[in-house]
Amino acid sequence: MVASGYKGAEYSMTDDHIFQIVLFAGCAVMLPIGLYYRIRSQATGEKLDRRQEGLFVLLTLRPMGVVRMLGLIAYMVNPAWMAWSSCPLPTWLRWLGVPIGAAAATGVIWTFHTLGPNLTDTVAVRQHATLVTSGPYRWIRHPFYASFALAATADSLVTANWFLALTGILTFSLIVLRIRAEEARLLARFGGAYRSYMRTTGRFWPRGGL
Repeated sequence: MVASGYKGAEYSMTDDHIFQIVLFAGCAVMLPIGLYYRIRSQATGEKLDRRQEGLFVLLTLRPMGVVRMLGLIAYMVNPAWMAWSSCPLPTWLRWLGVPIGAAAATGVIWTFHTLGPNLTDTVAVRQHATLVTSGPYRWIRHPFYASFALAATADSLVTANWFLALTGILTFSLIVLRIRAEEARLLARFGGAYRSYMRTTGRFWPRGGL
């Protein structure tokens, strides 16, 4: 049987089942870790003003992320549900998504551990935040977002799905848009120290990159 209704595709429905298991395994590892760090970061009970992101980003970023996540969940439950947006990728290219996803997971865990209580899900800076320049922050200013780009690429390859690729690109584009507000607040909070830090690091790639 040819997967996703693509005649002549280079992978079978068996491949989809294998990649379905791969995605389940990845989520089984990452979800508890992410939940642990998110809960721990809320220990202070501090309320964060998400309106600082700007109205457009506030109304679009999370909904787009949810749409993308629903598509990924649908694939994990039953790959046939996402057959309408599948792409006939060769199996070797889909497997390439696995090490990319592992790199993304490593980056996320490393960033969680490095940020500690500074962790937020918005651009607002915590009252007792410190300027973190260790761990992955030694080289890039936004390792979470770089890891998301890797994860979105990995998911798109593993699932061979253009809808997940498109929503991943749109979500990352909104993140890039939000970074202006985020860095403005970090500059307001840490002043010259953050400005100096910006001169020695790239946004998503070591100095000389974006």
